[in-house]
Amino acid sequence: MSVVPGILVEQATPADFDRIAELTVGVYVDGELASPGYATELADVAGRAALAELLVVRDEDGRVVGSVALVLDGDFGEVTVGEEEAGFRMLVVDPAAQGRSIGAALVHECLSRARAAGKRRMVISTATPMTTAHRLYERLGFTRLPERDWTPVPGVDLMVYTRDL
Repeated sequence: MSVVPGILVEQATPADFDRIAELTVGVYVDGELASPGYATELADVAGRAALAELLVVRDEDGRVVGSVALVLDGDFGEVTVGEEEAGFRMLVVDPAAQGRSIGAALVHECLSRARAAGKRRMVISTATPMTTAHRLYERLGFTRLPERDWTPVPGVDLMVYTRDL
């Protein structure tokens, strides 16, 4: 349950996968936060679900308006370096629902679940153009970890943030 009043974060179901794909591709690619070449990976929600916990927030009509992939184990996080670290990826909020603390609720739920799993720190990466996300992470207590910044493909520079749990 989310610590943000009035916002329920819950486990995604396979019935949510198409909407999560539509939302993620739309926000990242159509919003020019990621290249069109990344769309296939963004749309592979079933693949994500096999490697991470998919969490969602729904609006009052039950439509998914936010999603995130929480990585507690394995290499899907790509920035974690040990068993004490968790990560999350592909945090997305429907542009029509932004400004309602949905992103914050998803992050708080990731932190809570990672803590409950015995993790000691959350480590995430974010693309340099994602300034709104950077402000959210900083407001929620994340700090930069520049020594772990990385470039998965030429022209895509990712910044790493961390927060102790």
